[in-house]
Amino acid sequence: MEIQEIKEKEIWDEFVSSFEMAQFLHSWLWGEFQKNLNRKIWRFGVYKDDKLVGALMLIKNNLPFQKSYLYSPRFPILTEIVPAEIFLNKIKEIAQQENSIFWRVDLFNAQIFKNFPFKKITDFQPSRTILLNLTKSEEEILKEMHPKTRYNIRLAEKKGVRIKIGQTLKEIEIFLNLLKKTAHRNKFKTHPLEYYQKLIQLDKNFVKLYLADYQNKIIAGNLMIFFADTVTYLYGASDDEYKNLMAPYLLHWTVIKEGKRMCLKYYDFWGIDEKKWPGVTRFKKSFGGKIIEYPGTFDLVFDQIWYKLYLLGKKFV
Repeated sequence: MEIQEIKEKEIWDEFVSSFEMAQFLHSWLWGEFQKNLNRKIWRFGVYKDDKLVGALMLIKNNLPFQKSYLYSPRFPILTEIVPAEIFLNKIKEIAQQENSIFWRVDLFNAQIFKNFPFKKITDFQPSRTILLNLTKSEEEILKEMHPKTRYNIRLAEKKGVRIKIGQTLKEIEIFLNLLKKTAHRNKFKTHPLEYYQKLIQLDKNFVKLYLADYQNKIIAGNLMIFFADTVTYLYGASDDEYKNLMAPYLLHWTVIKEGKRMCLKYYDFWGIDEKKWPGVTRFKKSFGGKIIEYPGTFDLVFDQIWYKLYLLGKKFV
């Protein structure tokens, strides 16, 4: 086996798309988005007899004092067993080159690295989510929802809520203002405004902004990402003044039906946590689906002294 850098979008996306429950975090465009945020990235493939059997994306995050850390979302991506050392040797090589203190990784499974000194940390990406099976009929999906959820979908339709795709800069601005209010209301952390703007404008087939309109006023929105066989609910926002119209329920139902029309397999609600976000979690669970759990996020430390200083600095941020 040997590891090589992959520089062709088609080769990369074809492989990561074939992975069961492939995620947008693996996609070529997500890597390009990271570049747009001024982060350096690498895409490596492991080959066995000229066949691609594993993939690794590394994202460099800059830290003060010309330090950095490397990050890999939802790893490993494998079609067969690959010795962990093949990946780790390359990661350590890049870490030395980029003055990286540690490698952070959201693991699909922990078995490949069970003999390495990883430190469990707070989740970077959600470790629990809900997947809705889109191969079921609309009738089956509706039947598995909470009765109140079905009622709220019908109520929003009856009240005259309409769903459209957001395309103009003005519509994006309205959504981002709603997102800011929603984050404050639900105690979410948010990214800088520029982050969302660059994401929404990345690619119209990859990122879609669905907006709920009531009497020519945008009252809610869902930012969705379409990749491989999955549509992912990344961010949602709503105007609390119009909560009686139940627009978020109709937004999700609209995208669920769109995913079915596109012959996708999964609708990923992207993160639940009963303690941190009880209301949001209850809302997502009301649509039915299956709860999926991942091992979580881990750090592999290369420089213990700088890592301790990094953790100390985080306490004051």
